[in-house]
Amino acid sequence: MILFNPLMKYSEQLAVEIEIMCKQLNKKENSNTIFQLRKSSSSVYANISEAQYPQSLADMHSKFEIARKECAETESWLKLLFSTVAIEEITFKKLRNLCGRIKRMLTSSCITIENKLKQG
Repeated sequence: MILFNPLMKYSEQLAVEIEIMCKQLNKKENSNTIFQLRKSSSSVYANISEAQYPQSLADMHSKFEIARKECAETESWLKLLFSTVAIEEITFKKLRNLCGRIKRMLTSSCITIENKLKQG
C-alpha cells in the first residue's frame, strides 16, 4: 500500500507556501515566472490528490509521474527567482528541499507501482 498522507501533507505545504510567497512577490512585480511557479506547484498538489482515487494502478502511476515532473519544474522556477534576487536564499533552500523530498517520495512510489504492474 502506498502512503498518501505524507505526500499530501508535503505537497499541500509546498502549494500553500508558494502561493503565499507569490502573493507577496506580485506586489513587487507581475511576472510570468510567478504565474508559472503557481501553476507548477499547485499541479504537484492536484496530481497527488487525484492519485488517491485512481481508476487503475496505471492511472495512479501516471498522476505520480506528472506530479514528479511538475515538482522539477517548480524547482526550476524557484531557482530562476533566486538567481534574479527575487527571493532570499533561505526561502529558496527551504522550498527546494521540500521539492526534493516530494520528488524522492514520488520516485519511490513510482518504482513500487511499476513493480506491482510487472507482477500483474
